[in-house]
Amino acid sequence: MIDLSVADANISAMDFLMNDLEIPEVDQDFFSILATRETGSDWYVVEIGVEGLPDKWVLQVFDTGQCDPCYTFTSPMPKGEDADLEEFPEHIAKVITMERASNET
Repeated sequence: MIDLSVADANISAMDFLMNDLEIPEVDQDFFSILATRETGSDWYVVEIGVEGLPDKWVLQVFDTGQCDPCYTFTSPMPKGEDADLEEFPEHIAKVITMERASNET
């Protein structure tokens, strides 16, 4: 059993992703935890998304509270499809557009 709680894993993952993507504090409320699951006894897998979008980031949070810097972005949206981003703050739209462009599905 992991000593790190689910709540702490979620906080670690969210803090790590917001910092890594350089999301301004004012825009961080657009992001939420979609799912968290324990995998084995050493880490959690935490999925983070933006409300209303199908995209998500999948992070591993180790029992130490550290996040693996090699997280995954997944999206069913094709490269160049960004009409669904018009209602979001500019920085969030740019980040998701770049992630979708680099997403090889």
